[in-house]
Amino acid sequence: METIRQPLEFIKMQGIGNDFAVFDFTSGCQLPDKDLPDMAVRVCDRHFGIGADGMVLILPSQHADLRMRIFNPDGSEARMCGNATRCIARYAYEHGLVEKKEITLETPSGIVRPSVVLEDGRVSGVVVDMGVPVFDAARVPVVFGEKEVVNAPRTFGGREFRITCVSMGNPHCVIFVDDVDSVPLATLGPLIENDGMFPDKVNVEFAEIEARDRVRVKVWERGAGATLACGTGACATVAAGAIMGLLSRNCSVILPGGKLDIRWATDNHIYMSGPAEEVFRGCIWV
Repeated sequence: METIRQPLEFIKMQGIGNDFAVFDFTSGCQLPDKDLPDMAVRVCDRHFGIGADGMVLILPSQHADLRMRIFNPDGSEARMCGNATRCIARYAYEHGLVEKKEITLETPSGIVRPSVVLEDGRVSGVVVDMGVPVFDAARVPVVFGEKEVVNAPRTFGGREFRITCVSMGNPHCVIFVDDVDSVPLATLGPLIENDGMFPDKVNVEFAEIEARDRVRVKVWERGAGATLACGTGACATVAAGAIMGLLSRNCSVILPGGKLDIRWATDNHIYMSGPAEEVFRGCIWV
């Protein structure tokens, strides 16, 4: 029986270089779940596909304004992504999927609330309530024999680091270093991501403090590798630095793709502010 191929419209979006192939399935078009991992691998391929750090689906929701699903380039499904959240909020507002500035967005990690920022009637950025950072080891999850893993010694690849583990809806391992540019990210990133102490694997952030309110970060994302930016990683870094007394609760996080403003507010929620842009749109045959 001949396989029938069909074109699917997509929107390419990016948040400070963290780029996504976005598919709007709010009209009811949807592919079988079993096909989505393979589709993500093909779509995210930068030579044979669209090229992206992730494939994002916008879907109807019974619990929020919209539902978001995110697939990594290796086909695994992510639970949360801050940069994708900003991109979806902007797209939803500008294309009439919602008619209010604050949006509720259902994710596998729960409902997040991005708000578009308007200047002269146009979207200039997005602020996202990223929720409460979780340091409880069982909920990160991380297996370390302690209730929390904060500034704890751990050896990877023959080098000892001090690690702090936190969940922002997905697991993070934050490591503060003197010089982030000297870190062999391509070697240490996958080594830490796949370490047995992280049963669900982990996102890795290497961070260099420039001032109490400014930190430079490089990220190795689980399932994606080195990326130009990671919103949840920026939040995790500020939370880790603040709980260790190294950073203030209001910080600029400088990533290879640009800057995010992170605020850990008195309500214990972390708020992330940054840009989101549409790059181009088209069709891909699947």
